[in-house]
Amino acid sequence: MKFIDEATIEIVAGDGGNGCASFRREKFIPKGGPDGGDGGRGGSVWVVANRNINTLIDFRYARKHQAKNGEKGRGADCYGAAGLDINLRVPVGTVITDAQTGEKLVDMIAHGQRALLARGGRGGLGNLHFKSSINRTPRQFTNGEPGERRKLNMELRVLADVGLLGLPNAGKSTLIRAVSNARPKVADYPFTTLHPHLGVVRVGPEQSFVIADIPGLIEGAAEGAGLGHQFLRHLSRTDLLLHLVDCMPPARDDVVRSARAIAAELRKYDEKLYRKPRWFVMNKIDLIPVSERETVLHEFRRRLRTKAPIFAVSAATGEGCRELMSAVAQFLGAKRAVHSNDEAGVDARFSENGAGTEKLKDNA
Repeated sequence: MKFIDEATIEIVAGDGGNGCASFRREKFIPKGGPDGGDGGRGGSVWVVANRNINTLIDFRYARKHQAKNGEKGRGADCYGAAGLDINLRVPVGTVITDAQTGEKLVDMIAHGQRALLARGGRGGLGNLHFKSSINRTPRQFTNGEPGERRKLNMELRVLADVGLLGLPNAGKSTLIRAVSNARPKVADYPFTTLHPHLGVVRVGPEQSFVIADIPGLIEGAAEGAGLGHQFLRHLSRTDLLLHLVDCMPPARDDVVRSARAIAAELRKYDEKLYRKPRWFVMNKIDLIPVSERETVLHEFRRRLRTKAPIFAVSAATGEGCRELMSAVAQFLGAKRAVHSNDEAGVDARFSENGAGTEKLKDNA
């Protein structure tokens, strides 16, 4: 199945049905009074997150989604039937924004999450509602309200704890194959990976995390070189970035220059993403003699002038991969513990006042 992570659609909620102006006419009841029913409400448009879907391809070709209108009211106190709602199923991690205003409407981050995108119009009132002691034969009725219309942008951002980035052929796909059951394509030419891949890394019986592999970046991606920045959005939810560096490029000076180029492209795309914790992973270390490895790592750190952790691995042979994944698991565990403590502190502060709890929910 083709991987599609962007789509623009138009949604139209159903119009409410018109009310009815009718009078009861039966044998021996010449003046039965008004009996016009209300119109039914229009159908609404909802969005539902589904973990069994991993692409927005359904919305690339079906651009307009319209709910049913409500039925008109009828005589004999018959109300019109409501229009059926429609549910748009999207992958978990989909962000939906209004195409005209740019406002973020909803972020679908959990399986089964459901949100209203366009509300159906209310049905009109029949003349049954306008009768009174001085208006025995009302002929007034109201029309149904139109349903909401919106043009939406859908953007899929995969849910992962760790993201891999680096130049093409740095070994990202080989690494994710070595540490998880993911099987992205691996070949000896650039841009083998054309869309993101997810893998689950298990470091213990009950300890695991999700790692994401995206297509390689090159210098000039901000201007559209290579595949550009189009897949960097998939790293926005990660807690840690692993920057893979080929320690055996054609020229040794390319190691530091390429690392700086990737950092510059990251900053051009999003300052917040650039500020995320980023560790350096020197890949293909098996091509360097054991006696020279420490010197290579020390020289890389000195020239790059970074305090970030640097790991030496060989994704092809598996050397150093277990130690790297263990360090990543410890980092994520510590971060989750801090996050849990922060949430517990917030709950404790607001639990003393019920109104405060409601206020917190509203702000969220």
